[in-house]
Amino acid sequence: MKRAFLALSLAFIFAGTSFSQSSWSFDKTHTKIGFSVDYMLITDVTGYFKKFDGSVTTAKEDFVDALVSFAVDATTVDTDEPKRDEHLKGEDFFYTQKFPNFTFKSTSMKKVKGNNYKLVGNLTMRGVTKSVALDGTFGGVKKDPWGNTKAGFKMTGKVNRKDFGINWSKSLDGGGFVVGDDVTLNINVTLIKK
Repeated sequence: MKRAFLALSLAFIFAGTSFSQSSWSFDKTHTKIGFSVDYMLITDVTGYFKKFDGSVTTAKEDFVDALVSFAVDATTVDTDEPKRDEHLKGEDFFYTQKFPNFTFKSTSMKKVKGNNYKLVGNLTMRGVTKSVALDGTFGGVKKDPWGNTKAGFKMTGKVNRKDFGINWSKSLDGGGFVVGDDVTLNINVTLIKK
């Protein structure tokens, strides 16, 4: 009886160990945090941020219920047009002099079906915090040629810029505005296990 109890206890211990919490950081070389927004109702303007930092903590191999957080340096916005970038950094848009960063902290990470996930969290920009949802695809976990364990996600979602006090635009003679209200976030993230 004692041996059976000991064996059962050890089984629970080892089972708990196999699901121990793991920490991951954003692999900045292979991660891109980008966006796109409607321009004059005819095309999109796209951009990305050159500097950011992020981390993920999970107790499950499939990242369900993982805690995700990242911070973006808004002063590093790049749309391939220096004058436009300076405008984006100004008070009309990101207002980086007062709010140089924006942050995201997850509240839930759920598997929808197969490799499809839903990440929900609080996005803080220009001092305003709103809940946003990102749809994601999990690419799996692999070791790179140098022995590092990596995981990949492709995430996308939409936010209304006016929810964060970014109201600037100009009307067009034929109707509509220069800049659309909805901004699409495109985040391709590679994680590296610490």
